[in-house]
Amino acid sequence: VTELMDNYTIFFGHVLSNSFYPVLQQAIGVGSAFEGWSPREQDVIYRVLVPMTPPRGHSFHLELDTAGQRQVRNFRVRVQLECTCTREQQGDNMLCFLHHPEEELRRNQDPSLLDTLCTGSYLDVQKTARWFCQLVRAVWPALPQSHSWHLTLLPSRRSCQFKVTNGEETFRIEMLFGVRRDDSDVFVSSEPREIYTPRTTWPETYAVAETQLFKYIASEAPPDSLHLKCLQFFTRFQLGFCFSTYTIKTIFMYLLNATPVIFWSRRDFVDRLLDIRDYLYLCLTTKRLNHFIVGKRRLPREINVPPDVETAMIPNVFHHLEQDSDAHSQAMYEFRFL
Repeated sequence: VTELMDNYTIFFGHVLSNSFYPVLQQAIGVGSAFEGWSPREQDVIYRVLVPMTPPRGHSFHLELDTAGQRQVRNFRVRVQLECTCTREQQGDNMLCFLHHPEEELRRNQDPSLLDTLCTGSYLDVQKTARWFCQLVRAVWPALPQSHSWHLTLLPSRRSCQFKVTNGEETFRIEMLFGVRRDDSDVFVSSEPREIYTPRTTWPETYAVAETQLFKYIASEAPPDSLHLKCLQFFTRFQLGFCFSTYTIKTIFMYLLNATPVIFWSRRDFVDRLLDIRDYLYLCLTTKRLNHFIVGKRRLPREINVPPDVETAMIPNVFHHLEQDSDAHSQAMYEFRFL
């Protein structure tokens, strides 16, 4: 999957080099499959995040949406045209979108990003996803993998999902896209967070920061560490219950942060499983499980988050249990059964 994404990045660069579409950077593997603990080994979705930067003559400005839920941080990506007259004078083969007549621009230059992938002044997730899927399909015949693998695009409104198969193996891949916040490991991405996410809403995602944490732990762990097996076992064990995989992952990150990785060996396996169980029970009784990244000031220095994420109000992953007594009763019942 990584090799395929690298090849796509190279050809994206060739195809888009002189366009006014977003510039696509190297894909970043995120989620359980790239962290090494996927609970569904036979049904893995490989998720990658493709960072986007603005094309020539454009800039991106992230605007925090302060309305709506306090448990999620949503942004909009405002696209602004920038003057390129200086570049034009230096021989750059581009007309300035701001200072050339519209008629001349229509006649001699492709439309701006505002006229292709935006709704109003804001980058539209669904328009971007359609363009992205068309690009993935168009580039595929040029890739080395196309000679022995078959590509099938899958329905998706806010990402590009597809599978590749060679008759014996099948890989399912979801390409999300996003904009990096400053120079950090935090992005705003196309991944939806609610049942209905507006077209111009880009939720903040911490998937890259979390993957960085797993890489950092792996670099510190002794060869016989079973910390990933422990997480994999517990998440697979509780599939079918009301507890999300992300809930168990969040608890695991807290425990891994509190218990040195040398205490996650084979002889400690059962004790660590019981630690996860006990932490889950504590969070259920208090109806609170703090988000691991947001509002956390002490992270390994390998993980870079913006200052406002460090100081933000900590979201409650169990917010729904706090609001819905029936859901909390059901969760307690299932915990006892688990």
